[in-house]
Amino acid sequence: MSEVPYGRYEEAYKAIHSALMDLTCPPPGRKLTKLGFAWNVDGTLASLRAYDGADLLFTLSFTWNTDGTLREAART
Repeated sequence: MSEVPYGRYEEAYKAIHSALMDLTCPPPGRKLTKLGFAWNVDGTLASLRAYDGADLLFTLSFTWNTDGTLREAART
C-alpha cells in the first residue's frame, strides 16, 4: 500500500478535531458510533457525518480554496 500524503488535509483534520471536542460530553445516552464521508469530484472531503447508531448527531461541511487548502469547516 502506498503512503497517503496528509499535508493538504492538515487544516481539515484540525477543524474536525475542534468540532469533535464539542462531543466529549454528549447528552446522556449519546455517543459517537459511526462516521460517514462524502467526497467532491476532485477528491476533497465534502462532508463528514457523525452518528449515534442510526441517529445523525451533526454534519461537518467543508469548503476548499482553489489551491487545495481548506477555507471553512461548518457544523450543522
